[in-house]
Amino acid sequence: MKVLVVEDDLALSDVVAFTLRRAGYDVLTAFDGLAALESFEQNSPDLILLDLNLPKLDGLGVCRQVRSISQIPIIILSVRAGDEAVVQGLELGADDYIVKPFSPTQLVARIRAVMRRTGVQATPVAIEVSGLVLDRSRGEFTRAGGVPVRLTGLELRLLETLMRHPGQVIASDNLITAVWGPEGADRTMLKQLVYRLRTKVEEDASQPVYIETVPGIGYAFKEPSG
Repeated sequence: MKVLVVEDDLALSDVVAFTLRRAGYDVLTAFDGLAALESFEQNSPDLILLDLNLPKLDGLGVCRQVRSISQIPIIILSVRAGDEAVVQGLELGADDYIVKPFSPTQLVARIRAVMRRTGVQATPVAIEVSGLVLDRSRGEFTRAGGVPVRLTGLELRLLETLMRHPGQVIASDNLITAVWGPEGADRTMLKQLVYRLRTKVEEDASQPVYIETVPGIGYAFKEPSG
């Protein structure tokens, strides 16, 4: 399930993204209202966490435009529970609001409650590419005819990101953002994580057939030939 986090406070955005990734969600981020609408159109998220005080286009404007074309669940983030803007957001069709500051546990619980009320599917769908099946809900993958292999949280996010774009080269910086969040790691850490994942996914980690290194760019998940 994809959650679009729209928050112009970069530190808070990073914390929220990290919390949601640990809970098993895919996370998209936007730091102003126009970028939020662009991400919404391009990525089709399943839920939006929406700050109200945004540059370029405020949260009410974002909520209004999204609601004109979609019934996607929207949760408002606000510093004041009684803020008139919160009331306006709810009248525009937002599904809930969370008052800052909030705990990670509260955030995840409120998201799950909104998903239940709105009927959004919370269980991730398994991904299958070339005989390899990734089950995000169980944190494991299976080769054809094989036994399930457990993955760490970082390994899971890396493998999922690669498998969702088979045959496409994903830049190292983009993989770092998808796995750790902005400024959460460096290329050496990514290289080490790729190696650990290969020891589980590949029959021979020294001669990988699934996870390809593209020198100077990044990595790709390729379908083995033959």
